[in-house]
Parts: sequence; C-alpha cells; structure tokens
Amino acid sequence: MTNPTMVVSPVGAIRAQDGQFAVQVDAAFRPALKGLEGFSYVQVLWWSHWLDQPEMRRVLMCEQPYVKGPAELGIFATRSPLRPNPICLSAAPVMRVDVEEGLIVLGYIDAEDGTPVLDIKPYSPSSDRVRAVSVPAWCAHWPMWFEDSGEFDWAGEFVNAR
Repeated sequence: MTNPTMVVSPVGAIRAQDGQFAVQVDAAFRPALKGLEGFSYVQVLWWSHWLDQPEMRRVLMCEQPYVKGPAELGIFATRSPLRPNPICLSAAPVMRVDVEEGLIVLGYIDAEDGTPVLDIKPYSPSSDRVRAVSVPAWCAHWPMWFEDSGEFDWAGEFVNAR
C-alpha cells in the first residue's frame, strides 16, 4: 500500500461553554450550510487534537476499557479518541442553524471547546440507520438508540471511570 499525502483542513471548531454546544463554521465555508435547516441531527467529524501525539497514534490495543468487555481490545473496536488518525465522529442533535453567523447550535456533542471540525454531514435515516445491527455480548446491554444514551450510566461502563 502506498502512503499518499493527504491534506485535511478544519471547516470550523466546536464551541462548548456553560452547557451550550455549537459548531462555529469558518466564513469561507458558511455557504455550505445552506439547506441544512430542517435536519434534526448532523454527523460531525472532528479531530482529537489534544491526543494528536506520535505515541498516542501508535496505540493499537487497549487493556479492558469496558467493565464487561474482554481483557484486551483493538483500538478499532472502541470509540476511543486514541487512534492512528485521531478522527472522531459524533451524531449531534441540531437545535438551530444560522447560515449568516456560520453557527450550528447543538443539543450536545462529546468534543471539547476549540476542537477542530473536519466535516459536517446531515444524518439521514436512509444511509445512516441500520435495521439489523449486531454487537458483541459485552456491550449488548448498551442503549440501542441515541435518545436512550443520555439516561444510561456510561460512567459505570468504563474501567477507569470507577
């Protein structure tokens, strides 16, 4: 496999302060927001910049991150921001879109203030939702729907959260 050079530039940044969340889109990309109004969710691809260190990019295995998980997991079997390329994906509820201000106000996103946003895609059930999903037994008790995740005891699922 060849190693092509890739250039990735942020289109904006996460704004997360005082329980308020938004994507602030850079002025050059604001026209790309047209038509996003009306979508209730977006997929936000963001760069885990705080963990973008050479040693963290080499992490391929992790010791039991989940209480009910196996003793060891490959990083691709986790949602960890430690990755060979620290690209993260979050589905986020859209509260409103302001094209002129370049603002997508979100109900919540699991990214820090100032996090670079690489891309934004509308969530579309026809391409993003899968009817017959299967997961390993160790995580089968996790919520099957995003809306149920807010009430779930996620802290109780992670070994280091105890």
